[in-house]
Amino acid sequence: MNTDSSDLTLMQLSDSFFPSGLYTMSNGLETIFDEKRASSQSDIFDFLEVTLEQQLGPADSVALSAAYDCAKNNDILGIIECDDILCSMKLIQESRAASCRAGSQMLKCVSAISPNNLLETYTQKINENESPGMHPVVTGVCSFVMGVKKEQASQMMMYGFCVSVTGAALRLGIIDHIQSQKILHEIKPKIQQILEKFSDTKIDDCWQFSPNYDLIQMTHENKFSKMFIT
Repeated sequence: MNTDSSDLTLMQLSDSFFPSGLYTMSNGLETIFDEKRASSQSDIFDFLEVTLEQQLGPADSVALSAAYDCAKNNDILGIIECDDILCSMKLIQESRAASCRAGSQMLKCVSAISPNNLLETYTQKINENESPGMHPVVTGVCSFVMGVKKEQASQMMMYGFCVSVTGAALRLGIIDHIQSQKILHEIKPKIQQILEKFSDTKIDDCWQFSPNYDLIQMTHENKFSKMFIT
């Protein structure tokens, strides 16, 4: 009997039932919907494609990969460095704080179901404000501890972002259930292409350039009434 449960663990961590709070984020989509700049399936796909190419690919996936390697080497200082670098690149307070909350929730849950000295030390560093606990970095660390392969962890993070956005689009009434699944199916090759492009990028060389996306997030941050955290 095969006792390798890594695939099941991957399903658990990527399931919307997992309490990371990603479903509470529209990642800026709510703003462009309110401004009537997103009204169709193709608009949602374009939004995802640009964000993956300009932000999650060159920054978040690189930080996840580097944090995974540091966890493999039990290098807590390296994990903190990955955390600090990624946090410094998240210019908008609202999205930065949301990423930290999602990271903390994930770390808390994984620590409860799979106690580990590295997770305990990392949690302590976050509690002492020595590390921010960004969600991609936490995902890399927790994935290693739970036995999920690094490539799968990166796919999980990217796909999870897409689910968060399409879920928001569904609740905003921009698309229906079938259209949301079409988007998620059609974006899969793009996710893989982007991950391969940045697979060898080191943490010191990560970058992101999405000024319009930052402006969208800033606008959302100052909204009086909103449905989503970001």
